[in-house]
Amino acid sequence: MKFLGERPAYDLTYNDVFMAPSRSSVTSRLDVDLATSDGTGTTLPLVVANMTAISGRRMAETVARRGAIAVLPQDIPVQVVRDTISQVKACHPVFETPVTIGPEAPVSSVLALMNKRAHRAAVVVDDGGGPVGIITERHCLEVDRFAEVGQVMTSDLFTVGDDADLDETFEKLTSAHLDLAPVVTSEGSLAGVLTRKGILRSAIYEPAVDAAGHLRIGAAIGINGDVAAKAKAMLEARADVLVVDTAHGHQDKMIDALRQVCAAREAHVAAGGAQVPIAAGNVVTAAGVADLVEAGADIIKVGVGPGAMCTTRMMTGVGRPQFSAVLECSGAATDLGAQVWADGGVKYPRDVALALAAGAGSVMIGSWFAGTWESPGDLGRTPDGRLYKESFGMASARAVRNRTQGQDAFARARSALFEEGISASKMFLDPERPGVEDLIDSIIAGVRSSFTYAGARSIAEFHQRALVGVQSASGYDEGRPRETSWS
Repeated sequence: MKFLGERPAYDLTYNDVFMAPSRSSVTSRLDVDLATSDGTGTTLPLVVANMTAISGRRMAETVARRGAIAVLPQDIPVQVVRDTISQVKACHPVFETPVTIGPEAPVSSVLALMNKRAHRAAVVVDDGGGPVGIITERHCLEVDRFAEVGQVMTSDLFTVGDDADLDETFEKLTSAHLDLAPVVTSEGSLAGVLTRKGILRSAIYEPAVDAAGHLRIGAAIGINGDVAAKAKAMLEARADVLVVDTAHGHQDKMIDALRQVCAAREAHVAAGGAQVPIAAGNVVTAAGVADLVEAGADIIKVGVGPGAMCTTRMMTGVGRPQFSAVLECSGAATDLGAQVWADGGVKYPRDVALALAAGAGSVMIGSWFAGTWESPGDLGRTPDGRLYKESFGMASARAVRNRTQGQDAFARARSALFEEGISASKMFLDPERPGVEDLIDSIIAGVRSSFTYAGARSIAEFHQRALVGVQSASGYDEGRPRETSWS
């Protein structure tokens, strides 16, 4: 990356900078390859942050199907993480996972399940697992909530085989004015569903899969407790990246924990297991990068204080403007043969592009993805009908309560005195982009376009060719669209 003019002596946020266009021979967004080189095997430079309110099974499988990866939070019990990784690995890389219901179930049950998937429908299956109908919210309008699903579903099914051509399936769905088709095996059992939008996305994105063709997923490990045992369990569960995570990553306890995780990986590889990358953080300085790389990290998580749920800067005065933090840390990591993930502070596609311009290998996204169908939280509705999910910071009182459940009452009460972060925030679902795939579409469209402006066909080229300038607050405001007229 080069600065347009002299590099300023002060630190910069994403809002403080812009990217100037360069001479380019890249004529189409589809000429841009966004595959990463950090060892995670992702085909998009997006990582779902390891936050309890954001990263779970549905989120993980959905983003992996489009080429990104999600990291499961460290606070989840080990057996639940094992089960979640196994479930994600079992998901089809193209077919979407269906919501299923029996024909004798009440309508109230299916209404509670529909918001678990963006396709907003359930497949009604018989005792043998074969599809016998489809039910949507439209079928449930003005229907008694105790009525049986089989009484209100449509049994006029359009199904496709699991070997069906996607282009032909899209044409058939379009001709029939249908959005969704159950996919059945040769034995007649349900294999998944295909939607028109999903088929289009399969032509644009390449799923993030491991050597066996299974969807990729990561797992986070804290620096407390039996770190080595947790790392061993996560490796045996087939996690594709381990993230050693704490708010203050540049500390002795982190370095000790990181070395334990690296030792567990070495033992796993020696026993014939896969070599997986290890990410660690968070830090914001070149010195922090150097110490974590020396301790064995392949990827450094960069960011202290920029997250939407984080109050660290206001509580402690500690942190750093994210663009400058990523710029310095990525330079240090490159010199040492490592990469960085820019963690936090992104609110628009431009921010993701600028993080990559600063040298990030991937960008971690948290609260932006909280307000989607796929996030783990329960769906809420305000009195005026707006849908939302609750999000909270991982150092907040709520997260601390969950993390310290095994401690005695005094220790838990003492820990609660020192929380940092927001414990409850309503993250509204955007009616235009309610699913995480909708947000990925928007982000990637913007990032690909940024690459064409820079004349870059890959992330590595973008790191070299991006031309960044500094702007005033008025300059940033000038670039914002106006949703209403001036008068």
